[in-house]
Amino acid sequence: MIRIALLGEIGSGKTFLSNLFGYPVFNADKVVSKIYSKNRSVFFKLKKKLPLYFSKFPIKKEELINAIIKKKKNIKIISSVVHPEVRKNLKNFTKINKKKKIVILDIPLYLENKLRQKKDIIIFIQPNKNKVLQKIKKRKNFNKLVLKRLKYFQLSTNFKKKKAHYIIKNNFDKESARKKVKDVLKRILI
Repeated sequence: MIRIALLGEIGSGKTFLSNLFGYPVFNADKVVSKIYSKNRSVFFKLKKKLPLYFSKFPIKKEELINAIIKKKKNIKIISSVVHPEVRKNLKNFTKINKKKKIVILDIPLYLENKLRQKKDIIIFIQPNKNKVLQKIKKRKNFNKLVLKRLKYFQLSTNFKKKKAHYIIKNNFDKESARKKVKDVLKRILI
């Protein structure tokens, strides 16, 4: 199985592109949302560590945003509880898809959480910066401070770019993106 990890800054289009590959996708953001809405164990751990911010199950996005805004260190606390669960889900995803030729990893903190395996292929998504900002501002619950804190938690764009085997320039046009994905896949499968 070939593992292809997509890297890029917040709003670069990792999820948009991951779905164009035509292979199973591990979307960490969706997994995290599911953990917040269905995993009572995570809720109780967060409630114990951050009782001022989490009141009742399921965990609401507003509570997370509030915790991140109030104290910078809260994001690390939240991550320390949630990321082990993401890791378990990734292990299960890999096991379920072990006979697939390729799997796509859409994991924003892929390098930060040391999920890289030696043979993984890394693709860096380089977006049109103006379009990224427009997209991010349209998101529900957009908060500039939360965005700043999340970016602080991530490795630099330049570092990620240097680790990449391939770079896809994303202009958010589906046909153009589909062609670029197809070209990269062709080179990977040679």
